[in-house]
Amino acid sequence: MRILVTNDDGINAPGLKVLEAIAADLAGPEGEVWVVAPAFEQSGVGHCISYTHPMLCAQMGERRFAAEGSPADCVLVGVHDVMKSAPPDLVLSGVNRGNNSGQNALYSGTLGAAIEAALQGIPAMALSQYLGPKTSHLENPFEAAAQHGPALLRQIMQAQPDAGQDYRLFYNINFPPVPAADVKGAVAAPQGFRRNAPFTAEAHLSPSGRRFMWIRGGDQHRPTLPGSDVAVNLDGWISVTPMTADLTDHRALAALAPHL
Repeated sequence: MRILVTNDDGINAPGLKVLEAIAADLAGPEGEVWVVAPAFEQSGVGHCISYTHPMLCAQMGERRFAAEGSPADCVLVGVHDVMKSAPPDLVLSGVNRGNNSGQNALYSGTLGAAIEAALQGIPAMALSQYLGPKTSHLENPFEAAAQHGPALLRQIMQAQPDAGQDYRLFYNINFPPVPAADVKGAVAAPQGFRRNAPFTAEAHLSPSGRRFMWIRGGDQHRPTLPGSDVAVNLDGWISVTPMTADLTDHRALAALAPHL
């Protein structure tokens, strides 16, 4: 198996090393793991692509490249340049430092990479590690993802339906904010919604008196509806959410049609 690995925290992020190890386990001794990751942190860029300007892509080592672009750019570079002669069988993105449950999924560069892979017709999974008080003291705050990731990804790959739809599936996987030994298991969970915890903008003055705006996130430990991703994560479970890039609300479409 040939696996392309990327992230949104940057090529030097510790979570990327964790994902490389997971990918190596999946690929096996006969497989290959290729890394094309952002040269700098690209958190919160979503599915952004560098459509209006070029980017530098530099080789950092064997099968290892840094691109001055977004996570989705990195997938495009990996598929259409770095691995052009033999495209990847699987794209993995992460392991993100922090959760991409609930509304965070819409902002996530980690998921942006998985979206782009799915649009390219390649199976993809985005992995994120929820952080909290129970992970702050750990030597490796990604240990839940590191220990449970390989077996879980194999389970998902075995359950993945045959490709046949235009908008291919990708998976949003969030590991709970607990030590690996306290993980209760994995569940299929829909995307939740953190009520009264939106992103906001906050003004601050610089030492020179200039006014700058900072984007602030909401309370990450506010639970969502029972059974949804945030709720199960906070209860110690890994959430696995199958997604597509088709933004159509098909229930609303059916309700609207008779009135047009």
